[in-house]
Amino acid sequence: MVNGFYPECFLRAHSVLSSVILPGLVTWQQLYTIAKARWLNLLWLDWLQATCEKNRWSYTQSPIIWRELLDRGGKGLLLGGFNEFLEHAQEYYGLSSSMLSELMLKIAKENLKTKLELIEEDQKYLSLINPMHIWISSASNVTAYNLIPLLTSGELFGSETEVSLHLLDSEEKEDLLNGLQLEAMDLASPLLRSVTVHTNQSTAFTNADVIIMLDDIKEQENQYRKDCFRDIASQYKEYAYLIDHNAHRHVRVAVAGDTFVNLKTLVLIQNTPSIAQNSFVGVSTQLEGEARSQLAQKLNVATVGVKNVIVWGNITGSTYVDVKFAQVYRYNSAIWGPPYFSRPVLDMVYDRQWLEKEFVTAVNSHRQTVKAKVQHPLGLSAAAAIATVLHYWYQDSPSGEIISLGVISEGQFGIPEGIVFSMPVRFCRGSWEVITELEVGEDVKERFKVIATELVQEKDAALKDC
Repeated sequence: MVNGFYPECFLRAHSVLSSVILPGLVTWQQLYTIAKARWLNLLWLDWLQATCEKNRWSYTQSPIIWRELLDRGGKGLLLGGFNEFLEHAQEYYGLSSSMLSELMLKIAKENLKTKLELIEEDQKYLSLINPMHIWISSASNVTAYNLIPLLTSGELFGSETEVSLHLLDSEEKEDLLNGLQLEAMDLASPLLRSVTVHTNQSTAFTNADVIIMLDDIKEQENQYRKDCFRDIASQYKEYAYLIDHNAHRHVRVAVAGDTFVNLKTLVLIQNTPSIAQNSFVGVSTQLEGEARSQLAQKLNVATVGVKNVIVWGNITGSTYVDVKFAQVYRYNSAIWGPPYFSRPVLDMVYDRQWLEKEFVTAVNSHRQTVKAKVQHPLGLSAAAAIATVLHYWYQDSPSGEIISLGVISEGQFGIPEGIVFSMPVRFCRGSWEVITELEVGEDVKERFKVIATELVQEKDAALKDC
């Protein structure tokens, strides 16, 4: 037996519903199986109308819907009011109800309470299985193509965390995004809940838990740098507004790419008052990986065996690659130890001229060299760098390891406050902190001053009259 529930029905003399009546017919359970379909005020009329249209019924009062026993000659589903139902029960089975209005009201209240409890329980359950919403801006970028399998692998956010991907780009890139969407779904990843294409900027970053900002504005030929800076500031102020209004307050934003990463990160930080400053980072792990690769080749070890290389400064501009704290593992030297045994890189690289000249040149030109060989923008190493940051942000960085990250300066190491500067950090308990206990010499601090001057000039040019 199926019946409806309308909690305010008792305010009207003609609106008595079966959900009030049927629970009282406990003595009929030998003949009836009672089932309630409880509906709140706002949903009851829609459900009732749809049900009656489906069965071609009409009604003038709040009805009761019940099912006759077909094996006893019944006609199937019937619809009528309370009186019709009692007449039907009396005629077929010789049964009647003496339930009083007071009891009806009591049962109605119990039904409403049960319904609200069920709604709350469903909401709690859904909150446990809600996917993580990950937005990728400029998703037509080749980096996104390489990043998607990493985001859905379960290694970054946990093996039970489902993700919903949101691919954001301009309308001109919609066909490309649709193709990327189809291919992403073809991965059949058990953790990939959905992939959505977005070209409407006004709804960007809705319910975002993670936002990955890829390259969108690049310096044009014959364009003044200050004009490029202002274009970036204007665009990223719009992004910041959307993030501030549409994303979750706990959102984590990673800015990556080949152009003005520090500046873009800074503009986002300055224009999102509702979100903590440490929610925004510039990805410098790609450059860090390139430096580690050069050292690994020199030492004839795997790149993973070189750790604690620090990238200081302007991620896509002037930087200082610091190997003072770098360690090398599994190096084939006179002293050999277990996998966790390491030696200082500076003790293993005896050619100081190589470190000061060839190494620096190789790191600075590496990306362009690879691009020239593969004939397309780099996506594999860029995606891996972003994935590393997200993995550590959610799962913590390995104990004792130093990670380079573009973060807002608070005056550490004599760096001016209020600019985004790549520094050494560690990730712990879902956040990051600058490793301030490292000793930095005065000669290195002088390098910081030069880089900071460049960043301040970018900032002033971008934000002037903007």
